[in-house]
Formats: sequence, C-alpha cells, structure tokens
Amino acid sequence: MGRATQKDVAKAAGVSQATVSMVLSGGGAPSIPAETWARITKAAKDLGYVPNRFAQALKTSRSMTIACIVPDITNPFYPSLIRGIQSVTDGLSYDVLAVNTDGSPERERHFLDWARQGRVDGVIGVFFTLRASDFSSLVEAGVPVVRIESSKKRGGDIAVDDIFVDSRAAALAVTEYLIAQGHSRIAMVAGRGGPQAFRIEGYRAALADAGYLEHVVIDEEFNEVGGTRAAESILASPFEPTAIFAANDLMAIGVMQALRERNIDIPRDISVVGFDDISAAKLVTPPLTTVAQFQRQMGVQAAQTLMERLRGTKTGAGTALEMPFNLIQRGSTRAT
Repeated sequence: MGRATQKDVAKAAGVSQATVSMVLSGGGAPSIPAETWARITKAAKDLGYVPNRFAQALKTSRSMTIACIVPDITNPFYPSLIRGIQSVTDGLSYDVLAVNTDGSPERERHFLDWARQGRVDGVIGVFFTLRASDFSSLVEAGVPVVRIESSKKRGGDIAVDDIFVDSRAAALAVTEYLIAQGHSRIAMVAGRGGPQAFRIEGYRAALADAGYLEHVVIDEEFNEVGGTRAAESILASPFEPTAIFAANDLMAIGVMQALRERNIDIPRDISVVGFDDISAAKLVTPPLTTVAQFQRQMGVQAAQTLMERLRGTKTGAGTALEMPFNLIQRGSTRAT
C-alpha cells in the first residue's frame, strides 16, 4: 500500500480535504469543532499519515516545533510530562524539543530570548524564576506560553496559561496524614529553587494546627545527594524524628539511603514520605509513600491548551487550571 495522503485522511474522517489541510498544517482554524479536529487527527494517526514538514513550514511560516523547557531533564518527573505533551502534538504534526535550564535565572532568560527569535511556535515550561510579565513580549509576538506551576494561580491580563497542582495543599495533606498516624516529630527536607517553598508552607501549617514543632533542612540540591545530606543533618540533631517528609521523591530516596546506612529501619523506626510519584517510587525498598501529581495528564492538558491558542480557539487573558493530586500510601510509612 502506498503512503497515505490528505485525501485518504479526509475520506476516513468524512470531511473535506481542505478541512484536513487546515487541521494537519497546524494553522489557525477556530471554526472547526473540537470533535472534527479529534476525528481528523485520529484518522491521520490510524492511517500512518506523514506530512511534508518542509512544505508545511513554508506555507504557514511556522517551525512546527514546540519547546518544553524544564529545570532538570534527569529528574524522572519531567520525561512523563514530556510524553504527555507528545501524545497530543504528535497527532498534529508538531515536534517537541526538550530544553534543560537547571532552574537558573540566566538559562531561563536565555531560552526565553531564544524562543522569541521564532525558533518555536509555542512554549510549555516549568520556570522557577520567571514571572508572567516576563513572557509578555513573547506572547505579543504570537508565541503562546503554558506554564506548569506548583502553586495556586488565578490567570491574569497577560495571555499566559497555567496548569497547576496546589503543592501547599498537597504537603498539608501529607503532614496531616502523618499526624493522624501518631507522628508528632516530623522533619522535612527540601532543595533550593523550585516548589519547595509551597511544600514547606503546607507542612508548617499542619504542624502549627497540631501544636507540634517543625524541623526543616534545606539543601542546595533537589536530588538524592541533597536528600542524603539533609537526612544526615537531621540525624545529627537532637530532634529525633519518627517521620521525614521529603519535598520530592529523589530527595526521599536519598533520605532512605542515609537511614539504611545507619541501620535505621523504615518504617519501623522512621517513616518516609516523598512527593511526585516518579516511576522509582514503587520500586525502592520499602515502596515509597508519596504524592502523585499525574504529570502525564498535566502534559496532555498543557499541550491541548497550547494548541487551542495556536488554532485561535482560545483567546483573551491567561487562564488557570488546577489539576488533582493523590496521596499514595505504600510501605515506607506506618502508624506509631
């Protein structure tokens, strides 16, 4: 069988070839219903339709590329996010380019300038230092932006869309869960930069409500090494925790390593909780209790929102969409 054409896709989807062309070119077509759009992209995928990317770029003056800007591509949280984005963009003939910033202000601004040069058609990103106003010139240039955020957002005048999980509420829920299990000496470890401030806020609020003392150790690194160092600091202190809450799963795995090296049983002696539910969380021993953020679904929603901006079906001020979280209870915690 020969290579599938737009005519084949049109026949399978029951629409005109002109409609197929508008959808698969990535161009703006606000008059096309979402259901028709989905039917066309599904037909194209089922038939194995491969577009002429070079011709599309010439016709639409677009790069057919989306940038996904993240602070740490080695953190397993982000590949799942990118997979979610790709599950949407692949059917619309867009490529996704992953960019690593290390969370530094200089690199975030560098890639903002890079995107402003027209190298990509849209940006989805996790930004630790940039604010909505920093993206105004990019949006004005016709490059839509969707941010993945860790705190509550309300949208604003600048057309930057936010997809967020309320990290403060999630950390509050984790700490209340540990308190309900009978823990009164709960320590927390976190790394600098990123979402740690909101997660520490939730932890502190729960402890304050219960009348318990806090003990927070912040390391320079938001990974296993930072978790190990922070745990060693806690164990060297007079605090004597019965539970340690880590601001992400990588730090929690580092905490577990430090405890094992001292023959401290998890969870009999100290319970451990992480945040993110990365793939390794259920594979460590014991399996890690953690907070699932459903990052793949976040990526899907972010990509769908970005594509609505590119098609012109979404206009006006920036929006904010809250995504769910879920506390996953595994073997690293127990009641005292």
